[in-house]
Amino acid sequence: MRFSLCALAAATSSSFTSCDGFIVAPLGKISSRVTANQQKTFHYTPQSYLASTVNDDISEVVNGETESSLAQALDGVLGGEAEDKADEETERPYDLVLEEVPPASYSVESTQTAPGGGSVHTLTIHLGAPGHPEPIVIETGKIGRQASGAVTLTRGESVLYATASRDKNAKDLDFLPLSVEHQERFSSAGLTSGAFNKRDGRPAEHEILVCRLIDRPLRPLVAEGWRHETQLLSWILSYDGVRTCDPLAITASATALWLSDVPLLKPVAAAMVGYIQGQFVLNPKAEQMNHSRLNLMIAGTKDAVMMIEGAADFLSEQEMMEAVTFGHEAIKIQCAAIEELGKVAGKEKKYDTIKPPIEGLQEEMNQKFTDKVDDIFNSDISKEELSAALSELSQSVKDEFAERYPDAQSEVMAALKDLECSRMFAKAKAKGARIDGRKLNEVRQIDSEAGLFPRVHGSALFTRGQTQVVATATLGDSGMRQKIDKISGMEEKRFYLQYTFPPSCVGETGRVGAPGRREVGHGNLAERALLPTLPSDKEFPYTIRVESLVTESNGSSSMASVCGGCLALMDAGVPIKSPIAGIAMGMLLGDKHGVSDENAVIVSDILGTEDALGTMDFKVAGNTEGITTFQLDIKCEGLTLDIMKKALEQAKEGRLHILEEMGKALNEPRAELPATVPKMNIMKIAEESIGKVIGPGGRQIRALIEDFGLDNIDVEEDGTIQISGFDPVQMKKAEEMITLLTSSMGGGKGRGEKTPKVPYAGPEPEEGKTYTGKITGIHDFGVFLEFMPGAEDGSSPGLEGLCHVSELHVERVRNCEGFLRSMNTETLEVKYIGKNNRGKHSLSRKAALEAKLQGGNKSKNTKKDPPPVEMSEKEVDVIAQAINGIENL
Repeated sequence: MRFSLCALAAATSSSFTSCDGFIVAPLGKISSRVTANQQKTFHYTPQSYLASTVNDDISEVVNGETESSLAQALDGVLGGEAEDKADEETERPYDLVLEEVPPASYSVESTQTAPGGGSVHTLTIHLGAPGHPEPIVIETGKIGRQASGAVTLTRGESVLYATASRDKNAKDLDFLPLSVEHQERFSSAGLTSGAFNKRDGRPAEHEILVCRLIDRPLRPLVAEGWRHETQLLSWILSYDGVRTCDPLAITASATALWLSDVPLLKPVAAAMVGYIQGQFVLNPKAEQMNHSRLNLMIAGTKDAVMMIEGAADFLSEQEMMEAVTFGHEAIKIQCAAIEELGKVAGKEKKYDTIKPPIEGLQEEMNQKFTDKVDDIFNSDISKEELSAALSELSQSVKDEFAERYPDAQSEVMAALKDLECSRMFAKAKAKGARIDGRKLNEVRQIDSEAGLFPRVHGSALFTRGQTQVVATATLGDSGMRQKIDKISGMEEKRFYLQYTFPPSCVGETGRVGAPGRREVGHGNLAERALLPTLPSDKEFPYTIRVESLVTESNGSSSMASVCGGCLALMDAGVPIKSPIAGIAMGMLLGDKHGVSDENAVIVSDILGTEDALGTMDFKVAGNTEGITTFQLDIKCEGLTLDIMKKALEQAKEGRLHILEEMGKALNEPRAELPATVPKMNIMKIAEESIGKVIGPGGRQIRALIEDFGLDNIDVEEDGTIQISGFDPVQMKKAEEMITLLTSSMGGGKGRGEKTPKVPYAGPEPEEGKTYTGKITGIHDFGVFLEFMPGAEDGSSPGLEGLCHVSELHVERVRNCEGFLRSMNTETLEVKYIGKNNRGKHSLSRKAALEAKLQGGNKSKNTKKDPPPVEMSEKEVDVIAQAINGIENL
């Protein structure tokens, strides 16, 4: 739990215009509001403090102390015992434990259990990988029977549903009309969307990325000439939170397509690979991924790799190859199993609407236009001139064949493209030269410049040939973090990169607005390339945003964004571990329809034309020692591991050259942050003094920000305070004032004397007895409850204990906050089970429920708490004096 106290201070306005939620005190003395960009707001009532999170509708009720000041009571809210469990978990060293599994195998079972008595076919796959004991179970015939292909895929308690459908009539197009949609339903994790209408809306960024993962390995394997509108849909219906469902979404959609009548040439499957403590782990758990140096997503057929994507912590090329080989073994098993399922449940593939090649057309095309294509490819011309020459050639081809093939224009243009591909390959194979005259491993000229804009924190211009980006870096406090609502919980990103590809960068006009799927994917790739080189939050407590604006494009603008983004970070003074550069590799084949072979030609730093006519786009980024991110797309039927190894080795050569060229502009981060960046001071206070810094209703912290001209003050629950501002002198004075506030107690106390927390003074709890506890704090690891009341006069607090998430219910609770939200209660019936090894009181709701189920006697102490006692005038005066005392400090 982290509180933005700048927002808290602003929440005390008496006006509730444009606010998302508000709380009114029973006495009508104090009120506060919550606006859309605020995280928490606190409100004092006579008997309790109520902390409400508007975004997720969770309320925490914390006992108030009527004879203590408001600041002291807020100490109880902010301090708590949350760190007890958190520290215990973070200090514990991680040991990788992989469960034993049955050997790799698969089986298909058919039953007559579908609605109406139809056939249901079930495929069970054991991957045989240690640590992955759950089988993958694919079922078809029971759900979605009107789709051309439909399956449910189950692993553990995660269930996905995927369909493949097509239009009845083929379209007159020259491309494959394939669309992919994927949705992670919040209901799959027992949650509800945070949107206003509580409905899952447009695809989030991570869902778009999964759509791209599904599309990329399948598109090249649909039979050439297929022109039916084809749609792949997938949903996560149940999510157990143990492992990510991303590889399952690829496998489920690929299986649905394989079982349909859409002519997919081969079965496709996917796997995820982690690298933990020197060991490769297949489809690792979410907890294991927190300790992994690799996040590799791989998809392919049983013969070759079709797509890889992921990020690494500076792994070597050799380690990358080993990881791909490891993951492909699991893919082979799945593909063989899916092929077997297709024999039982698959539909006959529909080839009758695919137009056969026109006999003699390719030969005639080669005979008439080979020389013209060679002349264009052998000319040393610019991108604009090359584009104009190819356009003129296309028109000549149309005119030549228009009379003979009036209704086959798409077939004619496909024949021209095949000719261009083959001549580009022939030149590279025979002469070791490319269409722009470069050698196969040669990188275009690089020009870099840092520090372009005076008011921007960090900026850079990176130009490689005719590809150019303007990159900027912006630094801010924790309020600038990007928040993403996912079924696995709310994710806060301290670093994010946003990529923009306007139509002007290729000399065109078009739609400008929200980022498209391509922009989302390229930005995510560049972001993951730079993430491993960033300093930790403790070393550099800034939120970092990088923007990449593509101003010219002729091949691999995403890798140019990596280079430009790295220079912008260094220009902003971010102390990165090492510079990062990226490069895009291509592959030319004599036969683009087959699997890569020993005749394949690998080219470095591909042009846009080489990307369009080639068969591979392999992007690799990293530093001089290792790889940080990678992405492979294939247009042929697969890439062999030998060719991939060759591409990685050649990519390293190019990456080292680019790093050397970047170093001419800026070879290390600037020694000081720019004057436009807010400075950060970090200090630590005692947890029990947090309330003194906040003040009543946030007045004290608001006064500190205003009086000393600060940008913001952030306070964490462990007492760490982050002061941000532009004037170091004023920041130092604010730090001194905070020290003064937290060291002088007022009320007749001597300076520097601290008031200890008032201990619980009631009877000790009885082990095994059931109590009704009032919820005082909700965390990922459990819930704190006051299960024994304090003194009625407020002279001593109640007794609190922790009910760990594992003790909340007889069944597993994945999301503590969501579970308690669904109960809509402020109290829980729990059994006291003694103290833990740290001397803290432990509670168990599970034990209380089990006792009820077994017919055990209810505790005598399960009656409801007596109604709150009305406050006397004397007690109200005590609170007023405490508030006034803090205001006068």
